[in-house]
Amino acid sequence: MTPTFRTALRYWARLGCVNFGGPAGQIAMMHRDLVVERQWIDEPRYLHALNFCSLLPGPEAQQLATYIGWTLHGLRGGLAAGILFVLPSIFVLLGLSWIYAAHGALPAVATVLAGVKAVVVAIILDAVLRIGKRAILTPLAVGIAIAAFVAVAAGIAFPWIVLGAGFLGAVDAFGRGGSVDRSPEAARKASSK
Repeated sequence: MTPTFRTALRYWARLGCVNFGGPAGQIAMMHRDLVVERQWIDEPRYLHALNFCSLLPGPEAQQLATYIGWTLHGLRGGLAAGILFVLPSIFVLLGLSWIYAAHGALPAVATVLAGVKAVVVAIILDAVLRIGKRAILTPLAVGIAIAAFVAVAAGIAFPWIVLGAGFLGAVDAFGRGGSVDRSPEAARKASSK
């Protein structure tokens, strides 16, 4: 269901005020809001856009928001989503920075900020689990995800990890005759083997 431009504008403005948790948290919030609850974009298109934005240089969550805004309302939708993703958060961050600089040594303020840290970690963990369940559907994908995690921990540069994962995915696709079935049924069949 495509929302009106005004409805989408309100959503992007609200997201810009609450998009804490870094890219993983932001991506998870958009997935929950736009795919699961509002159904403004379907799951395959969201994951395809996420994969594409992950390869582009720059902030992937903002690129994803811009893409979805563009998908929904063309150029004005993309501009609105991209700008509102960042602009309100600048003022929220300035306010929090001022509170920390001016009153960070006070026990009450330090306690509140420690609580915010815990919430951000929970948001990121939820994002990893939620998106992972939908994107990592085959045993090969699980193996690639584990290998990528180990490679990141070992300090291997991100572009090499992406190229390696792409190479393994291509080898797997060519081994199947060039086709990759990403349906949930295919994933269940593959995991039951």
